[in-house]
Amino acid sequence: MTVGVDALGDSVVLTVRDTGPGIAPEERERVFERLYRSPTAIVDAVPGTGLGLAIVRTIVEAHRGTVAVTGEPGEGATFSVQVPAAR
Repeated sequence: MTVGVDALGDSVVLTVRDTGPGIAPEERERVFERLYRSPTAIVDAVPGTGLGLAIVRTIVEAHRGTVAVTGEPGEGATFSVQVPAAR
């Protein structure tokens, strides 16, 4: 896993890149839904409730920020959180 923090204009961007199974394009927005579990995670019996990323999005949006995910299946995923910088 790789974690990075960068300044971008008046914002701060936190990125977290993992080397996991990746996320299919059609699932990228769904992973932020409350209680959503990928079919692969269910079949592979990966533990979890499907709440973590929904909680992340709620907190980030409460701070006037955004969260997004990129990556391809088999290549890991990169999550990016962008929030306004403190003044």
